[in-house]
Amino acid sequence: MSLINRATAELKGDRVIWAIVAVLALFSILAVYSSSSLVAFQKRSGNTEFYLIKQVAILTLGLILTYAAYLLHYKRYNLWAPYMLALVVPLLMLTLVIGREINNASRWLDVPGIGLTFQTSDLAKIALITYIARSITAKQEHIRDFQSAFVPIIVPIIIVCLLIAPSDLSTAMVIFVTCLLMMFIGRVAIQYVLLLIFCGLVSFAGLIVASKFLKEGAIRTDTWTSRMRDFIENGDGQPQTQLAKMAIAKGGLFGNGPGNSIQKNYLPMAYTDYIYAVIIEEYGLIGGFLTLSLYVLLFLRVVRLVTKSPKTFPAMLAMGLCLVLTIQALANMAVSVHLVPVTGLPMPMISMGGTSLLFSCISLGMILSVSKFIETEK
Repeated sequence: MSLINRATAELKGDRVIWAIVAVLALFSILAVYSSSSLVAFQKRSGNTEFYLIKQVAILTLGLILTYAAYLLHYKRYNLWAPYMLALVVPLLMLTLVIGREINNASRWLDVPGIGLTFQTSDLAKIALITYIARSITAKQEHIRDFQSAFVPIIVPIIIVCLLIAPSDLSTAMVIFVTCLLMMFIGRVAIQYVLLLIFCGLVSFAGLIVASKFLKEGAIRTDTWTSRMRDFIENGDGQPQTQLAKMAIAKGGLFGNGPGNSIQKNYLPMAYTDYIYAVIIEEYGLIGGFLTLSLYVLLFLRVVRLVTKSPKTFPAMLAMGLCLVLTIQALANMAVSVHLVPVTGLPMPMISMGGTSLLFSCISLGMILSVSKFIETEK
């Protein structure tokens, strides 16, 4: 009990969010170990323990980063925001030029000397959200004029999303919607919120036009078109849609038990894109509802933090980071139940992954840093 009491005393801030992090980490280990059987058979002769050990190692590093981000005062993130954005933009440009292609998309940069890859859009999420939170805070008193809304807020959003969209439209859309909601929550004048939407539509149209003149595959318009066509025309006839629905139907109310999913052996990318279907097959609707409830509860706890925060920047920072995690999680779940086309978005903190998992952990650590500050002020 002394260790538990010591840990409780050390981990300040919102205890419910700490509990959510712990439960999501446990779900991640169980879900990835079970859903990685197909890829283990294809690449590791059925050695699922390899992916279990890999996930535990990445998750351990991620939780260390969560704690490190929690220890830092939120003011440091405010100071670092311009430098983070200045670092991200050239990295995204570099990814477009020399990014490694994995699963028909060039989203990764090779890390020199260690043989690992790095998905730059995951860093861009945190950098842009932190910068937008800083900009909204700095311009709070006169944010209703064009000069204070367009250049410091709208332009960075468009630039970052334009650099991500050619190879990863789903992530660009999640970031765009998150920043749009941050502007609305930050009480930016409605005409500038509408201006951002207009600029986003024009930029998207520009990408489609540019794809006609660039080399094939530079902008993944064919993938976007085929996914929309499959979703609209084929609907339930898509093989992965049928498999996901079969997994959900077989799960019933209580599920078939951990590791007893059958469809995980047939679903493509079961350990990322369709991990929610595997969770429901093994843990039933109760497990699916619990997974959904964790993200909803995270959102509600962060809303509670925002209403209690005496300062604007920490409130906007926590809200933005929570929104991007929640929207991405809901998008992943929506794919499994066939509410939206295939997106390729992993479920934060649960799906198997490297940089996605690490930066989700960092985001949660930054949210906990804000909650610690609010608790201290109280």
